[in-house]
Amino acid sequence: MSNDVPDSVLDRAHDHAQRYLHGLAARHVGARAERDEMMAALHEPLSTLGEDDSSVIDLLAGQAETGMTDCGSPRYFGFVIGGAHPVALAADWLVSTWDQNAGIHAISPFSAAVEEVAAEWLLDLFGLPNDASVGFVTGGQMANFTCLAAARHAVLRRVGWDVELDGLAGAPRVTVVVSAATHVTIDVALRYLGFGTRSLVTVDADDQGRMRADSLRDALATVGGPVIICAQAGNVNSGACDPLREIAEIANEMDAWLHVDGAFGLWARASAELVPLVDGIEKADSWSTDAHKWLNVPYDSGVAIVKHAADHRAAMSASAAYLIQTSGAERDAIDWVPELSRRARAIPIYATVRALGRKGIDDVISRSCRRARQMASILQSAEGVDVLNDVVLNQALVRFADSDDVTRAVVTGVQAEGTCWVSGTTWNGHAAMRVSVTNWATSEHDIELSAAAILKVYGVELHNRIH
Repeated sequence: MSNDVPDSVLDRAHDHAQRYLHGLAARHVGARAERDEMMAALHEPLSTLGEDDSSVIDLLAGQAETGMTDCGSPRYFGFVIGGAHPVALAADWLVSTWDQNAGIHAISPFSAAVEEVAAEWLLDLFGLPNDASVGFVTGGQMANFTCLAAARHAVLRRVGWDVELDGLAGAPRVTVVVSAATHVTIDVALRYLGFGTRSLVTVDADDQGRMRADSLRDALATVGGPVIICAQAGNVNSGACDPLREIAEIANEMDAWLHVDGAFGLWARASAELVPLVDGIEKADSWSTDAHKWLNVPYDSGVAIVKHAADHRAAMSASAAYLIQTSGAERDAIDWVPELSRRARAIPIYATVRALGRKGIDDVISRSCRRARQMASILQSAEGVDVLNDVVLNQALVRFADSDDVTRAVVTGVQAEGTCWVSGTTWNGHAAMRVSVTNWATSEHDIELSAAAILKVYGVELHNRIH
């Protein structure tokens, strides 16, 4: 293979990427093709001799035009998904180019050093203990798994049980307490760790989705033995944060491990305006968050943080004769995460944090919260439109004509219309539209355009129902 062939296909991919990025703000946000159309274009018997590299890239780029939702659009409000900040995207391109397995220091001292510095900066941004340990994982699911594995190790170690050696069979019973409004990734992480979801103790949440501290205290009144409490910063529907300081006080009284799922809410610690919403979060024992949400780095990028590094390492580390692991100050990533082979996913985090700085990150977070409040204000000014939550972070829940059917129809209609993309949910037993503003590039104009499109779809839906 001649040297000019890779250059040619890379140039072609770069051109496709540039065209996509330059047109992103004006694109129809939702997917316009479904499975059958995609399969017809992409599926054929595997060839024997292969195909031209550039033709394959052209095929993929062409089908992506209609077959995917543009999650990086400044008018994508469906799930809590950030865009790709330019410096983060550029760094991520380099990560793929360098193709480093960031599992152990011996393979890439560069990647290991980037992780070490990025971890230090994140702890500083979040105001968490500077000796806490940090693992870079795929997202909130594996961040929760990693933190709760450390929790499982710690609470059982305190009662003389080594879960890594002896497993859970015959172990002292661990009481795991969750909120009625906990995120599904907590349930899944606990299942992975051998805690059946039927065994969980579920405490009440209030009308904003915040764990009720009084319900927590009541639930623990008769509990003995090891306890893990799972709290939340940033409810996935309402954005509300649990009363973390009060929960931490209860956890301390019970000698319980407190884990906080802060997939996006932990980033409130990086905003001077929003810090009061997560008061007391620093009192927890572990925290999970995502960088591919409010830091706006490309997928996938989650972070697991544990106050007690020894418990974290004991739950995650792996060793073998063929692994050249260090015993000094050098960082081996496999000591802190479930994976052995992994991307150097801390590099886009490092690049974005360094480029934006403390003020730039604060601006991204606080600005998207202002845009969420702007959206809520415009929508609720229309007759028959209700905002169901206190818009404290970047989430707004909207209901139309006090009707499940109308609300669901408006969500579907907005997705088809294409100016923006929103998702549906159920909140306190009723259908709602969920608007999540997480993209660094979302402007006031984007909100105005989107709100107008939503209200237009709502008006058409009402008209059709009347006539």
